[in-house]
Amino acid sequence: MPPKTSVTREKIVEAAVDFVRKNGADQLNARALAKALSCSTQPLFYQFESMQEIRQAVIVRAKEIYVCFLQREMQRTDEPAYKLSGLGYIRFAKEEKELFKLLFMRERETGAPPEEDEFTDRLVEKIAQANGFSIETARRFHGCMWVFVHGFATMMATGYLYLDDKLISDEISRVYKGVMSVYRENGL
Repeated sequence: MPPKTSVTREKIVEAAVDFVRKNGADQLNARALAKALSCSTQPLFYQFESMQEIRQAVIVRAKEIYVCFLQREMQRTDEPAYKLSGLGYIRFAKEEKELFKLLFMRERETGAPPEEDEFTDRLVEKIAQANGFSIETARRFHGCMWVFVHGFATMMATGYLYLDDKLISDEISRVYKGVMSVYRENGL
């Protein structure tokens, strides 16, 4: 019977996520990860075929962390759920700078926008239902709002600008009202 490995896939991914949080995704490599795990690089490549596969697993785990973060934020009752999704996105950028950069500020090979996910699909459906929009119109509306919110989040993640939560909340409300009025008036 072969010896039980103490460096599991899960341990490798969690160590890699912690490494990215502290050092950024660009610094993640086999030697640095092995050092963080106090092992050689061999267990990494016993569990994974390549560093690319490890990086992909880190992205998947970071996305899970982000979705849990956002769901927790949206359980609050002090603001509408849709607004809380934007505020949560910005707070994630502020509190998890490197994971935010990994998920939302990295180059993509195709140049295509990130794939839609179940969480975004539910937001879009709620926007459509609440406003009498088609799914396509709701998706465009959400895309417009996301670009605005992403700007705030990017500034927080990069340290370019720090704004207080009340100012951000007020600005999101103003832009939401403005964009909504354009979509309603023009039947976009």
